[in-house]
Amino acid sequence: MTYRISGLPMLPFAPLFDLSDDALADRCAVRVTADADRGFPCRVSLVDADKGDALILLNHVSHDVATPYRTAYAIYVRAAARAPEPYVDRTPPVFDGRQLSLRGFDRDGMLRGALIAPPDEADGVIRTLLDRDEIAYIHAHNAAHGCFAARIDRN
Repeated sequence: MTYRISGLPMLPFAPLFDLSDDALADRCAVRVTADADRGFPCRVSLVDADKGDALILLNHVSHDVATPYRTAYAIYVRAAARAPEPYVDRTPPVFDGRQLSLRGFDRDGMLRGALIAPPDEADGVIRTLLDRDEIAYIHAHNAAHGCFAARIDRN
């Protein structure tokens, strides 16, 4: 089974970087600076921010469906982020070394399967979930912190 992983579009997030800290707080968001080269995974570029990079930490509805599985949680977006070409049949750098929770949903947004991918083993687990015909797409989340990592679609 072939799959595609894409970053979030930057367009909805770009205006946040021009807001004051108070205006960000009104949107439940904060400005942060990466203090390490790992630990600040950007959901647009699908790479970790480098130490010193400017980011916005905000609440994001990653699964906007009219089911009990509607999901929102905190994500990071780098100021300099640009969406990469989709990762086809390979995982993005932001998955490297991380344990992932992979949640498989049907076309109606209902959960139909979920598996944990040990660090650096996401590809095989993604393929296992997509072998199930009822699973239309997968959401990857960092298992420890629970934040949305990326959407995985059949290619």
